[in-house]
Amino acid sequence: MNKNRLPRLVRAYLRDTWVLVRRFRLTLLFFILLLVVGTVVLRLTYSPPLRWMEAMDAVVKLMFFETTLAYPVHPLAQAVYFLWPFLGIVVAVEGVVRFTTALFARQERRDVWEAAVASTYRNHIVVCGLGKVGYRVAGHLLRMQQDVVGVEIAPQSFFIERIRKNKVPVVVGDARDRGLLEKAGIKEAATVVACTGDDLTNLQIALEARQANPTIRVVMRMFDEALADDVRQGFGIQTVFSTSALAAPALAAAATRAAIEYSFYVNDVLLNVSRITVAEGSSLVGRTVGAVEQEADLSVILHEGPTGVDMHPAADKVLTAGDRIVVFGTLEALACLSQMNVGEGVCPPRRSGLFSRRRGRE
Repeated sequence: MNKNRLPRLVRAYLRDTWVLVRRFRLTLLFFILLLVVGTVVLRLTYSPPLRWMEAMDAVVKLMFFETTLAYPVHPLAQAVYFLWPFLGIVVAVEGVVRFTTALFARQERRDVWEAAVASTYRNHIVVCGLGKVGYRVAGHLLRMQQDVVGVEIAPQSFFIERIRKNKVPVVVGDARDRGLLEKAGIKEAATVVACTGDDLTNLQIALEARQANPTIRVVMRMFDEALADDVRQGFGIQTVFSTSALAAPALAAAATRAAIEYSFYVNDVLLNVSRITVAEGSSLVGRTVGAVEQEADLSVILHEGPTGVDMHPAADKVLTAGDRIVVFGTLEALACLSQMNVGEGVCPPRRSGLFSRRRGRE
């Protein structure tokens, strides 16, 4: 991402400058017209004759009520001397000065600047709703080296400044407005994440995003599990996550004695990730990884021992006291493993067959 930052900033500055030029185009055209006409008149009528640059310098100074030349004799030059200061004060002070101030004081019009930066992104992820959930989602995406653009309706949100410190452009406004989504680069985005605190708002954001970019991947947060199921079936959005469905497994697992680090459902099966340390005198000591997987009907996904960390431990890896393993399985399987780890021998759980066949295929 860092290697793209400089070109992206250059494109953002160019786009932002172009937006300002379009905004002040009539003022700038009038200023240029005054400059050109005044320069030509003084160059052709002033005596003694002026070089082109001297004539232009004199016109610029006239528009700011300054001059270094004597009062001219020719009527056209006199008209320039008389009218240009008044025309210049209207154009230069009211228009050009405001244009220059806006050009260099981008922080004072942050919303426009952030939209300009967002317009330079491609294949990025638009996160709509920067509350606690949205902020954390953005943080995880950044750690995975993903480009992120945020959208938040509340300009005083606590998380906006925190996420901007991570160089994430934030477009302020209602994400249900397709025009605002387009400012966030929705047409060029790979994914939109709708994670506001309102189910219908998230659904509207998803539909507007799909209208603007039919190929975009949509990820939605929903509190109502039944509504989440309806959205999956009715709108063809498969990545809809019910907040209650995500929270329930973690709460259920936390209520057990197992050291659960993460839980989630796959269909109707609650699966869990747990980390344990092989105890002295444990029934696990001397067993192989493959044997533990078969007996407890779970999967060992990491082994840490004296030789280091192995993300894919072999089936014939022998466990010793002090080894740490990370396992993946049902609560029943983890309960069985815990009993084995305190020296109670084999405790076959009710077999689900979820993991026991994996080693058999290897």
